[in-house]
Amino acid sequence: MMKFPKQDFIFLVSGIIIHVVDIGVDFWVASKYLSEGQYWWGILILSFRGLSSVVIQLFSYEWFKNDCENPNPEKLKWIFLVHFFHCGVFIRYWFALKYGYQAAFKENSNGDVSETEHPNFIHKQAIDIMTDISMLKIFKTFLESTPQLLVQIYILMEHDTNNFCQYAAIILSFCGISYSTVDYQISLRKSLPEKDEFPVLSKLVYLFYKLLTATSWILSISLITLLSVRGSVFLLILLWSCGFCWTLKQHTTFCKSKVMEYLYRTVVGIILIFTFFNIKGTKTKVCISIYYATHTLLTLGVLFIYLFWKPFFTKEIHFTIVGILTIVSLVLGIIFLLVYYRHFHPTVYCRQQICSDEVDGELGEKDRVEVGRFQNFIMQ
Repeated sequence: MMKFPKQDFIFLVSGIIIHVVDIGVDFWVASKYLSEGQYWWGILILSFRGLSSVVIQLFSYEWFKNDCENPNPEKLKWIFLVHFFHCGVFIRYWFALKYGYQAAFKENSNGDVSETEHPNFIHKQAIDIMTDISMLKIFKTFLESTPQLLVQIYILMEHDTNNFCQYAAIILSFCGISYSTVDYQISLRKSLPEKDEFPVLSKLVYLFYKLLTATSWILSISLITLLSVRGSVFLLILLWSCGFCWTLKQHTTFCKSKVMEYLYRTVVGIILIFTFFNIKGTKTKVCISIYYATHTLLTLGVLFIYLFWKPFFTKEIHFTIVGILTIVSLVLGIIFLLVYYRHFHPTVYCRQQICSDEVDGELGEKDRVEVGRFQNFIMQ
């Protein structure tokens, strides 16, 4: 049986607060740039916010339509209007609070209760809604937070500013990006009964793997941008094209609508620029090896250019810090990646327990739960 414990409800409330604060911070940063006459940076920050919000509203509304077996036109119209005004996520949080509170604090009996009041149904609803929200967070992370982080790092290095708050914001952004990927994996595995559990130690190793590899790559892109903005844009478009073509080859079936499916593949292509995800749940040893080998070569290549072709940059304190962080995080990230897939991936970590369950005949007794579109989420 799926469980939505009290600690998940606490994380849910925290997530709502963080979401509201994040919106306020984005507008505060943008207004700060605009008031200082740095219109280009302010517009960029707002553009990333607007783009991610539009994409999130489209997917959220599409999921609401798909979840309605007999859609009520008036209800759909109301939901459409809420999403039109970019408040769709708040509806999802409201439902998450409703079912999450019932699941975490109200223990219904298994007696004569309706299907919608049964504990199994309530817990499943709470977990499914949280998985939806986690997926939307992933979209937001790579459509908004990561591009904004690149802009912040570029401004820091280009204008040679030394602001403690700016350093702190950048570090927190890196941690936030990594945490969102871990939170997504946790929510996804809870929503899919056939997926293995995600042990605490696995979560920590996975967090460091994502944090360090993403840090190294984002810093590398920042260094490329410092060399040439056009070159950086060209590289990002090239990498997105490769990711998008890969999703086409995988024949993803995430959305019921063809238009939304292509939008999904477009978004996944953007995500694949910054970190690796397995979009079909199949073996990816070759793909992940090629992915990180490419990132490693590009990172070493850009550092080589700075050291031998642009030596005057290496005298800057920011380059020294960024260069050291790039190399250290790359090496440690690859080490954590290898350790994770060799020893801590849930499939490996839980293999002994699964074999024991099969021998005891317990595996076949697991509840069969319909998982819907979650089966087609990007997973790893």
